[in-house]
Amino acid sequence: MTLYFLFVLGFVFLIKGADWLVEGSQSIAKRLGVSDFVVGLTVVSLGTSLPELLVNLNASLSGNGGLAVGTVVGSNISNILLILGVSAIIHPIAVQRNVLTYQIPFNMLAALLLGFLVSTSFASFDKAMNISRLDGFVLMGFFVLFLLFIVRSSKEELLQEKRSDVQGHFLKSSVMIFVGALGLYWGGKWVVDGAEQMARSLGWSNELLGLSIVAIGTSLPELVTSAVAASKKNADIALANVLGSNIFNILWVLGLSAAIRPIPFKPMVHTDLAVFMASVLLVFLSLLFGGKSRLTRWKGLAFLFIYALYLAFVMVRG
Repeated sequence: MTLYFLFVLGFVFLIKGADWLVEGSQSIAKRLGVSDFVVGLTVVSLGTSLPELLVNLNASLSGNGGLAVGTVVGSNISNILLILGVSAIIHPIAVQRNVLTYQIPFNMLAALLLGFLVSTSFASFDKAMNISRLDGFVLMGFFVLFLLFIVRSSKEELLQEKRSDVQGHFLKSSVMIFVGALGLYWGGKWVVDGAEQMARSLGWSNELLGLSIVAIGTSLPELVTSAVAASKKNADIALANVLGSNIFNILWVLGLSAAIRPIPFKPMVHTDLAVFMASVLLVFLSLLFGGKSRLTRWKGLAFLFIYALYLAFVMVRG
């Protein structure tokens, strides 16, 4: 019972820790004159993906690769179908051009790259498919290229960005970063320990737990951020946050985890990777042919319905 309690408490620590770390980092970055664009591109996208990062690092260090892969792939699917679905229902999402030009294609590229790296391992007749350390460095390299590409493409926006006036004490921001980091560490550890115990008691595989409960739990920061943005009629931020987080999850989170310790990749997870790619393609087509580049409320309802079907499929598959 203690482990189950810590499992739930771990999510609280993860979410609140990420919130404090992002707020403190934003304050210090802006006080140093870093532009809002750069802060949003780095600190905010990193902050909403910190729960996935900490869960995966703990899982990788403890040798629980199945949970690491399941969490990343499952979280990306929930980001698209669950979070965008909820955000579109709250307020229709009007999409900026750079989302269609950069973020959606990079989401597809990240998923295809992961599938290719795993498939080449399989093609070499290894006894088990895995994401090797070399694969991890390749994924992280592509993430660096993605950042450089986005910054270069948005150079004019960076030059036009004005320095923000930030209130707050430097010491307070530093304490928030420190406490947030501690919360993330212990939250990630408790979630992984509780997940392992829960999987054993329920007879579930680590992949199943990662694709369902842990994936939804670690997606809560994205859900809260996107829902708040939608409620304030800044729904385009919701879409950019979700797609940016997906890229970060695959290229950096999974890449760093694999660089620490090779991650076994069960063939059945290819199905979930295909579901993620299909979800991204669904968003792209709904924006391309849906008129006015908007995710409307009925599209949001459709996304939620598809996600419910996917969860049912995952539970039946086991």
